Amino acid sequence: MPIKKNTFKAALKNGQAQIGLWIGLANSYTAELCAGAGFDWLLIDGEHAPNDVRSILGQLQAMSAYPVHPIVRPVIGDVPLIKQLLDIGAQTLLVPLVETAEQAKQLVAAMRYPGAGIRGVGPSLARASQWSRIPDYVHTANDEMCLLVQVETRKGLDNLDAIASVEGVDGVFIGPSDLSAALGHLGNANHPEVQSTIEDMIRRIRAAGRAAGILTLDEGLARHYLSLGALFVAVGQDGNLLMRATTELARKFKS
Repeated sequence: MPIKKNTFKAALKNGQAQIGLWIGLANSYTAELCAGAGFDWLLIDGEHAPNDVRSILGQLQAMSAYPVHPIVRPVIGDVPLIKQLLDIGAQTLLVPLVETAEQAKQLVAAMRYPGAGIRGVGPSLARASQWSRIPDYVHTANDEMCLLVQVETRKGLDNLDAIASVEGVDGVFIGPSDLSAALGHLGNANHPEVQSTIEDMIRRIRAAGRAAGILTLDEGLARHYLSLGALFVAVGQDGNLLMRATTELARKFKS
């Protein structure tokens, strides 16, 4: 049994834009529903959604029958937590609050087995290796790991070029909400200063040879970021979609 290929990583390498959906309801049933919608990738959020390793595992299992690539955002870039997430089958991680090249280098190492990194070795216990049914997993897994780092603070912005130049970083995700707060515009990601900063970040990330990514619920902005060269763009959130649809349905009958 060969290792599962990381289609998302391959697409970024080939310059193919990938459209995604943010998954924050922390439920395998709704994750499976979204998995069949036709998106290229779904982001399982462990930072702001009530997810833990077991709930993330359930969502990975629910998505596995569909041609969509799961990405996991841990609550923080903790090396032991990264080991657990990779062992349950995540191949792509989006790590929040990355502020320095040194931090990015540690994350690269955490996603790779010794020889190239510091990932703990336990394939016989891991869903990722199909409990050792993939006999060469430890020798082939490194190539299928994809690291996306999230830059969203002033310190991260100051170090963006150095972070993006770290070998093993596949993409840089721009966190618009925290970035807007860091720039003094809390709750206003559409502020001209925030938008000009985002545009400059996309250009700098591309210049470093890395894929740029972002989340926006504004269709016009999403298309604008894609036109600037952003390669992985999330265009919606499961909870927001449900909130809007239920609110509108209630309004129709209660107004």
